[in-house]
Amino acid sequence: MKRIKKLSLLILTGFLLFHTLPYETPGASETTAGSKPASSGAQTDETTGAPVTLRICNWEEYIDLGDWDEEDTIDLESGDIIGENSMIDDFESWYEETYGRKVNVEYSTFGTNEDLYNMLTLGDVYDLVCPSEYMFMKLMTENSLVPLSDAFFDETDDNNYYIKGVSPYIRNIFDNHTINNERWSRYAAGYMWGVTGIVYNPDVLTREEASTWNVLGNPKFKRQITIKDNVRDSYFAAVGALKSDLLTNPDFTSAPDYVQRLEEEMNDVTPETIARVQDYLQDIKDNLYSFETDSGKADMITGKVLANYQWSGDAVYTMDQADEDDYTLNFAVPKESTNIYFDGWVMLKDGINGSAAKQHAAEAFINFCSRPDNAIRNMYYIGYTSVISGGEDGRIMEYADWSYGADEDETAAADYPLGYFFSGDPDDEDYILTVPVSQLDRQLSAQYPSEEAISRSSIMICFDPEKNEAINQMWIHVRCYNIHDVPAWAWVLTGGAAAVLTGIWLHRRNRRRLYL
Repeated sequence: MKRIKKLSLLILTGFLLFHTLPYETPGASETTAGSKPASSGAQTDETTGAPVTLRICNWEEYIDLGDWDEEDTIDLESGDIIGENSMIDDFESWYEETYGRKVNVEYSTFGTNEDLYNMLTLGDVYDLVCPSEYMFMKLMTENSLVPLSDAFFDETDDNNYYIKGVSPYIRNIFDNHTINNERWSRYAAGYMWGVTGIVYNPDVLTREEASTWNVLGNPKFKRQITIKDNVRDSYFAAVGALKSDLLTNPDFTSAPDYVQRLEEEMNDVTPETIARVQDYLQDIKDNLYSFETDSGKADMITGKVLANYQWSGDAVYTMDQADEDDYTLNFAVPKESTNIYFDGWVMLKDGINGSAAKQHAAEAFINFCSRPDNAIRNMYYIGYTSVISGGEDGRIMEYADWSYGADEDETAAADYPLGYFFSGDPDDEDYILTVPVSQLDRQLSAQYPSEEAISRSSIMICFDPEKNEAINQMWIHVRCYNIHDVPAWAWVLTGGAAAVLTGIWLHRRNRRRLYL
């Protein structure tokens, strides 16, 4: 399969490198990281219908760039799907055909949420961007976003593919999560989603060993496990390990307010918990092979490591690549909790700047990417899971069956219910896949987690500046030095030196007093 990796996500500490790798769409102006997108020369005119310039900034390698080989054709019963052109080119053509107005897209990319935020802080101007949930929450708190128009939510409009096709499960989350009493769904439209877990070698690790955050510190696999090199993901994993007994206690998991309590526990940033997380991460550093942002996939595929803390989309990519080398890898969701994450489209005030034409084009782009055939193209190309379930259009479910359904002669098959995602009804018999038993622990379970795995998922919330500063300082301590690595003789030497210096200082002070 032609799946492309998504690069590193959540790096929160300011001492890391900021960079972007721009992609120039044919016919669009070149953009350079750290600079404002160049104007194409086409100015928006609200009254004459002049061409609209739409400036979009998205994750690196996070949209279908087209130019598929013929063997990559997705041959669904309802019709073939193939990416001949880039999604950007196809949108420009579709927009003009549909609305009778030309749009020129200037497309740029970023590597991390913090890259994007710093680009905006330094003065880069975009109309539409696609950060992760905690970052678009931050932008909401800063009053930097334009709310989606009422017309965008009109389900009678045939071109409103997003609101007609977004998964009921995802829609419920966006409608019921707020920041500063504002619903996510008022400002953000989902793009891709997933969970975090452990990719592992099933020939060495058992499913039970891999299905817990405690695997990161398991001495049985010393120097054979990698963890994410960013504070948010590593903090989440550490909290899961430290609170494992609580999070798996039946009294906790069966509580009526379990979902709320789980989110509170996994986002615990009290000084005591931050200190415990710092100690834990410093304790397990020697047990880990490395902290990594993107190299973990290659290390798993080559067998350099046995387990890798991974986002589900990258997990799919890793398992796909390993399959090509006849090397089987599995995916496990930790029993304590998993982080459910979202990347979503938001419009920026500084870019839209009150222009109805720009806002219409931006919302149309969201809808175009949400059209079921285009959602499938993007999923196939990048390996992540679209928030679109299709509504009355059955092609997304058909694609899931095309990707993972069992052959008719499959002897070891199992039912895999996906009603929670596609219709909102976990018992909906129209959304049950029959899949090979092996897929219950592999790509399918990463791309479409089971309802049981989702039931213990938690969102990373947006922390206030004071809490962010505290966990960032903790992360600097973890990544820059490890007090647990300091040998006893060094402490003795340091203590002795301190005593000598203190003695000299006291001696000189006493001598000065004698002369007073």
